[in-house]
Amino acid sequence: MIERSPIMVTGGAGFIGSHACKALSDAGHLPVTLDDLSTGNRDAVKWGPLAVAGLQDTKAVAAALQAHGVRMVMHFAASAYVGESMRDPALYYLNNVGGMTSLLAACRAARVDKVILSSSCATYGIPDRMPITEDTPQQPVNPYGRTKLICEQMLQDYEAAYGIRHVALRYFNAAGADPEGELFECHDPETHLIPLALMAAAGQRGPLEVFGSDYATRDGSCERDYIHVSDLARGHLLAADYLETGGESCALNLGTGRGYTVLEVLAAIKQATGVAVPYRLSPRRAGDPPMLTADVSRAQRVLGFKAACPDLVQIIRDAAPSFGLNPVPEEADAQIPA
Repeated sequence: MIERSPIMVTGGAGFIGSHACKALSDAGHLPVTLDDLSTGNRDAVKWGPLAVAGLQDTKAVAAALQAHGVRMVMHFAASAYVGESMRDPALYYLNNVGGMTSLLAACRAARVDKVILSSSCATYGIPDRMPITEDTPQQPVNPYGRTKLICEQMLQDYEAAYGIRHVALRYFNAAGADPEGELFECHDPETHLIPLALMAAAGQRGPLEVFGSDYATRDGSCERDYIHVSDLARGHLLAADYLETGGESCALNLGTGRGYTVLEVLAAIKQATGVAVPYRLSPRRAGDPPMLTADVSRAQRVLGFKAACPDLVQIIRDAAPSFGLNPVPEEADAQIPA
């Protein structure tokens, strides 16, 4: 068992960061949240202290690291909407690359030598083969993906020059919510398929737009790999243990290895809640890959990671209460048909 210690979680008041804080606390760590609360929720900070500061305030970040004796950082704080990054790339380079530059300067000042980066499958762009391995060429097609790739490259350079070891975790589609109901799925603005579909099912918005019905998939709609947010949090915990015990820097995919199409997601919502999702078919969106599914064998080999909840129906069942929908009880092994 590794020695338990304070770990800073940047963006720990946000959706994935707050779930990571809970996982850290349950494992005996002290999560120290750093968040400017511009998009995070103060009420989600339940398991450790909160330092309210902007990531680009290098002195404030370094002071928080030193005050709590932090030796490792989990870095979630970033702008993370693909469409917004296309409309306002300056914001993404400022927040994501500028924020990373400031954070690493603070880490050097406070002698923090381990960083876990919240990266993304968006760094791969539109791959020509599935499933996606970590060796798939990284050719991002939008500013969001490019900024995440730059952050990964910065970590490689900072290790070579300053000895800061890292794990870059390339997520696929985060979904669901804390099964114990202490944290909820809450994005503002909302751009993710499952919450948008649940909002449509709950009558909180109009019909869901399904972009594209002529892709080379099972039913013509796009296919994605959805991973439970609690599994993502556990992946970060495993990465922390890996670095603490001397693991070498690496980049790893976090997903389930199983893809679901948009129409299969809508069927799963009907199965999980008993409510049909109103939707309309629309033309394809430029830049949408037909399929994105993860090869997760390296994360399993390096970290011992395997998704504990790969069942899409259960992922939706955990998310549904956030939108005022009551899950329909199902058998534990319920699966939607492929």
